Amino acid sequence: MPGVTKNQSLLFLLLFTSFVFLNFVNNVNGGITSKYVRKEWPSVDIPLDNEVFKTPDGHNAPQQVHITQGDYDGTAVIISWVTPDEPAPSKVQYGTSAGHYKFTAEGKMTNYSFYEYKSGYIHHVLVDGLEYDTKYYYKIGSGDVAREFWFQTPPSVGPDVPYTFGIIGDLGQTYNSLSTLEHYMESGAQAVLFLGDLSYADRYKYNDVGIRWDSWGRFVERSTAYQPWMWNVGNHEVEYMPYMNEVVPFKNYLYRYSTPYLASQSSSPLWYAVRRASAHIIVLSSYSPYVKYTPQYIWLKEELARVDREKTPWLIVLMHVPIYNSNEAHFMEGENESAPLYITVGDGGNQEGLAGSFRDPQPPYSAFREAAYGHATLEIKNRTHAFYHWNRNDDGNKVAADSFVLNNQYWSSKVNRRKLEKHHLRSVIGRIAEFEQVTSISGLVA
Repeated sequence: MPGVTKNQSLLFLLLFTSFVFLNFVNNVNGGITSKYVRKEWPSVDIPLDNEVFKTPDGHNAPQQVHITQGDYDGTAVIISWVTPDEPAPSKVQYGTSAGHYKFTAEGKMTNYSFYEYKSGYIHHVLVDGLEYDTKYYYKIGSGDVAREFWFQTPPSVGPDVPYTFGIIGDLGQTYNSLSTLEHYMESGAQAVLFLGDLSYADRYKYNDVGIRWDSWGRFVERSTAYQPWMWNVGNHEVEYMPYMNEVVPFKNYLYRYSTPYLASQSSSPLWYAVRRASAHIIVLSSYSPYVKYTPQYIWLKEELARVDREKTPWLIVLMHVPIYNSNEAHFMEGENESAPLYITVGDGGNQEGLAGSFRDPQPPYSAFREAAYGHATLEIKNRTHAFYHWNRNDDGNKVAADSFVLNNQYWSSKVNRRKLEKHHLRSVIGRIAEFEQVTSISGLVA
């Protein structure tokens, strides 16, 4: 278990059986609490005049650009951005050559207010019908303020398709956040599984809440404009603030960040599913009702029935509240009786600082835990094996602090079963051959 941030931890689940969890425990140094102690940088937000929040040059230039998967299987993206000063066309030009845009997609524009803050004009455009495993270039805006970016579509869905996901949670916009983001961008991962708690703008009041949502969008654009981030909400997106007459949960988040929930027959953008390469990814909302007969529960039951491990061997579930968490933060908020492999990641670098207080003694289900900032990657190799890497921000440097091999129990059991069947078939054939040989010899003797 890597470190988690104070006052919030996140959960990344690989839904296998307890057999795989036991294999995992037997193949790592289980029960370790890292002795690493970070020389903490101040857990304060970067000042707004810092260059990491720089606005693009030009009047009404598009900013806060981000993309996410736009359909169930990876042949679409949703491209979102903000024009800060005035309405503008919600149009994306795109193609497979830089500067040559054969296609155009149009979407919708919206804006909103939060207390007395007025948002810019927020654009969401679905770009669909894309080819798999193809680099696309796209342009938003027009004239002197047009901006150009690119993204790579995933390979087609299949059981042996390799793919690397980044895993980030509780990012915020501190200097520690910047270190995490820069280190992640060096990792070679192809898409981000984001576990909730984006901007931490809820730690501000009045108009500063909206302003800090804007600054965070510009802060992460260096990555989010070029590869999809699969979004999930945490408690810092709820933003229930009655003293400001703001009581609609997730208001800032829902206006700004789209998800492909309709593609997975979900009734809410807060929970949805996508398939990407060899993974089936399910995103759940810890802060929406999820008990039996609620819309999220009913949808999840139906979505689990749609999982096809023959096509997507790796089933990944993202949620914000941790299960089997041995840190004091959020301890026992979400226990259950089953035991797939749980990886808790909540250490992007936000204002709340490190959660260095762990339960003592370390529970038997806890294999490794560390209080540190950083990010993780999940490198899927094929249908049977994947590699998990935890990368610590060691006082500004990227350091590999933990890793292990995941053995996919579904396919491993099938391989073992096939070996047994093959061995059994050879034994049967051998016995038949012996019988035929004995029968033939007997006939000759007779």
